[in-house]
Amino acid sequence: MSTARAHIEVLPRSVQLALALGLLALLLFPLVGSDFYLQMVTRMMIMAIFAMSLDLLQGVTGLVSLGHAAFFGVAGYALAWFTPSDMPVSLWWSLPLAIAAAGLLALLIGCFVVRTRGIYFIMVTMAFAQMLFYLFFDNRLLGGSDGLFIQFRPDASILGWLPFDLEVRTTFYYFTLTLQVAVYVLLRRLLWSPFGRALAGIRINGQRMRALGFGTHGYQLAAFTLAGALAGLAGYLLGAQTGHVTPEMMGFHMSAHALMMLILGGMGNFAGAMIGAFAFEYLLHLFQDLSNKHWQSLMGGFIVLVVLAAPRGLLGLLGLLGQRSAGPQQSQGPGHG
Repeated sequence: MSTARAHIEVLPRSVQLALALGLLALLLFPLVGSDFYLQMVTRMMIMAIFAMSLDLLQGVTGLVSLGHAAFFGVAGYALAWFTPSDMPVSLWWSLPLAIAAAGLLALLIGCFVVRTRGIYFIMVTMAFAQMLFYLFFDNRLLGGSDGLFIQFRPDASILGWLPFDLEVRTTFYYFTLTLQVAVYVLLRRLLWSPFGRALAGIRINGQRMRALGFGTHGYQLAAFTLAGALAGLAGYLLGAQTGHVTPEMMGFHMSAHALMMLILGGMGNFAGAMIGAFAFEYLLHLFQDLSNKHWQSLMGGFIVLVVLAAPRGLLGLLGLLGQRSAGPQQSQGPGHG
């Protein structure tokens, strides 16, 4: 079994079972959860989409970005600009346009950054994101440091018929869950496609891929653009949920949080990105309750412990425990996710 196949494409049965139970729990949660926790889990699902988009870039393609939040924030701002002050905007055109805006920005930035490597790629992506951050932070026409408010959630009406109302928290919850599952399925299918296999090959040995005739920069640019568009989907949803967008959505800290989600859950596997996002958001609330001033130190210490004890993240630890409980014979025949 190749390293790429073992690290990305194969999910042990224990992980598949955990994902199925997790999906079942998410489907049933609105029946028992209060409004506060419903909002909290909705945010977790949004951040899971954001983390998966970064995982496509970092875990699959091997491009470590510290500027991914720029696309996340731009889509949130796009929703704020599209929404009138006295009525909701249509979901059916505002969502695709916000995603397209984030994807177009990723395409423009990607044209410059995919020709760099290693530490230079990291620094250039962070530089672009910081430029956007200060552009929005210092410009009152763009909302300034206070950001912009979104008075209404998008309207899903079609010719006067309303199939679902996103102003209802439970409906917005299931809408977000549907998109999270759709993004996961899309990215898992992408891994098995020729495009996904080319990205994995570029991550493992880009020089060999170029020698085989693959245009690696084109593949990397396509992955960068797709990852930016999916980050835009998450930013749009967060803007719709909170009703407020600020420059912090596209700042360095937001990109760093997404990176920590991947480290926590396990890079190179979209299931790990989802687990990492849920774990990170839960720990964020837990540590803030324990110490409002020093929660970053607690979070940093926990991340260090996870890296030392489980280098492949919580997902790798879960898979290892499942293999040990299944015994040596069963652990040799994992299923496919």
